[in-house]
Amino acid sequence: MAYTGEEVKHKLKLYSYWRSSCGHRVRIALNLKGIEYEYIPVNLPKGEQFHPDFMKINPMGTVPALVDGDVVITDSFAIIMYLDEKYPEPPLLPRDLHKRALNYQVASIVSSSIQPHQNLPVIRYIEEKTNAEEKIAWINNAIRKGYAALEKLLVNCSGKYATGDEIYLADLFLVAQIHGAMIKFKIGVEPYPTLAKCYESYKELSVFEDAVPAKQPDAPAPMI
Repeated sequence: MAYTGEEVKHKLKLYSYWRSSCGHRVRIALNLKGIEYEYIPVNLPKGEQFHPDFMKINPMGTVPALVDGDVVITDSFAIIMYLDEKYPEPPLLPRDLHKRALNYQVASIVSSSIQPHQNLPVIRYIEEKTNAEEKIAWINNAIRKGYAALEKLLVNCSGKYATGDEIYLADLFLVAQIHGAMIKFKIGVEPYPTLAKCYESYKELSVFEDAVPAKQPDAPAPMI
């Protein structure tokens, strides 16, 4: 179902950066819901997230930020839950309580136990205090530890996707994390069969492929 007309009286604005995995998962949610939105790039390496105009939108100076009329939401998890409640089709959470809890767990592991350890300010700080080798070791440890936990969590409950044969919340967090780690840090999911299977399934869907970082308006042109 695409939300137009009465359901969306004004176009939503998404402030993001093409390589942000948090922004990536929000773009997938918008695509799944069929919601049109305006993409407004915020160049993180250039420090545009700390510009006074953007700090008025998000005092934390992070992306993504969603503006829906007078409503401003600045956390990817909160944005996705807001979208799911305002635009309930297709649902991002299963009715089954166990599967719903699994989706929350996957999202939490990615957003709190993996993704923060690979944020640009964190890895820059690690390198400044130690060296490039220690920085890489830090990133590898955080990501692989999280992947091992996700593999054990999902191995007996996955279907075509993370928690069955329907796309849910867990899939948004999983695909953005896997894709980002592969592109930024050359860390794949080959040692984790369940994660690898899910990732291959995501690549078959346009709502996922259209959201990849390289296809965003602020992504650099490919090298020829």
